[in-house]
Amino acid sequence: MTRWKATLAGLAKGCSAAIFPEVCQVCRDEKGKPADGFIGNGCLVKFKPIEPPFCRRCGQPFRGEFSGDFECANCVEMGLQFEFARAAMQANAEMLEVIHRFKYEQALWLEPLFDRLFNGCSTEQIRDWRGDCLVPVPLHPVRFRERGFNQAEQLCRNLSRKTGLNVESRAVKRTRVTQTQTRLSRSERLGNMRGAFEPHKVKLNGRRVVLVDDVLTTGATASDCARACIKAGAARVGVWTLARGLGSPGH
Repeated sequence: MTRWKATLAGLAKGCSAAIFPEVCQVCRDEKGKPADGFIGNGCLVKFKPIEPPFCRRCGQPFRGEFSGDFECANCVEMGLQFEFARAAMQANAEMLEVIHRFKYEQALWLEPLFDRLFNGCSTEQIRDWRGDCLVPVPLHPVRFRERGFNQAEQLCRNLSRKTGLNVESRAVKRTRVTQTQTRLSRSERLGNMRGAFEPHKVKLNGRRVVLVDDVLTTGATASDCARACIKAGAARVGVWTLARGLGSPGH
């Protein structure tokens, strides 16, 4: 089934230029190339990369100047289960719009753009950290049937080609359907995600796990998934996401 879906996704991407005119799919006012996910240059510049200074634990960017490493108040209070989190892009309104279309509207033509934005910085970081395998944050089967694919696993598959690391999609499983995190407070997000993941069929046996998702906000989802990875035998868990933003819709 997974291979069949991957084949369909490949056909969809291959035919995208025929299906979509080369017009920006966000503003509709400028040219958009397939290699850029049919996003025009004027909209592309609105996507902002994560740059220092940022929290050494969760990767949340901050304005101003900081001397040395620092850990934000959110991390101090959250008791996060992962070692650290890193993201490629800021989760601003423009970034969240295209991620939403990818997740809920199956806008697979965005994959080339996401690959470039995500893999460009993540590959070297993962190699420096000496990660052993990639684990996508899983969807509950109910959500998977609704969407038809797991966006975190799509990111993992593409990252695997760059890093050479195996994707362990059956290392952890989602044990219950959780309500959307978008309008929940930090404490409510923690309660909502607590115990939402458990070890699955693949043992991690002392490996350094690269946990992958699309967006990280407070870290509640990634933290509980990291807990399940450690329970499955992971020695260490680092988190990499496409986008990061505290106070924006996400996980």
